[in-house]
Amino acid sequence: MKHEWRKKEKKVYLPKNKPEIIEVPAYQFITLHGEGNPNSGLFSECIAALYSVSYAIKMTLKKLDNCPKNYVDYTVYPLEGVWDINQAAKENFTGLINKDDLVFKLMIRQPDFVSQAFFEEMLALTQQKKPQKQLTNLQFETIKEGKCVQMLHIGSYDNEPESFQLMEAFAKEQNLTRISKVHREIYLSDFRKVAVDKLKTVLRFRVT
Repeated sequence: MKHEWRKKEKKVYLPKNKPEIIEVPAYQFITLHGEGNPNSGLFSECIAALYSVSYAIKMTLKKLDNCPKNYVDYTVYPLEGVWDINQAAKENFTGLINKDDLVFKLMIRQPDFVSQAFFEEMLALTQQKKPQKQLTNLQFETIKEGKCVQMLHIGSYDNEPESFQLMEAFAKEQNLTRISKVHREIYLSDFRKVAVDKLKTVLRFRVT
């Protein structure tokens, strides 16, 4: 039976539009570091590279006669991003964020049966069939977030501070402390196809 994250992992990917606590275990991802305005061409190149290898992994596995142990067909996981600002912006922070100062790690989660070796094989295959500049910057990582506060944000990315205020107030009520201003976004909508006021994004930050 096909594994569909929207149906099988609702707690992780489909929270309600109000803050909640979640314990996020270790998952493995294809990741890519970058810096600068997300409206730039570089950002689009990073996304394209991540999806190219993720789909190469999925489609090649479907064709293999000897699949990895525990393999099942699956829906490719959504794009995620961990966001921060560069050191210079932190040292001169005025309360307003310039998008050119953003630092990001974009990623797409991979099923547990995908190995580092298979990732490297599919990366090489993608470089051969569909060469892209950003492919050389891809990495395979295991990331554990642990205890977090999250919620579903509906609407423009520029309005996310309103949701973060709700999340921080909730964390305080629960006697939890936000570890840093670094946060994660999980993109449930394609901004190229969905109206800005209907965009759905999971917002999440770590707490202790």
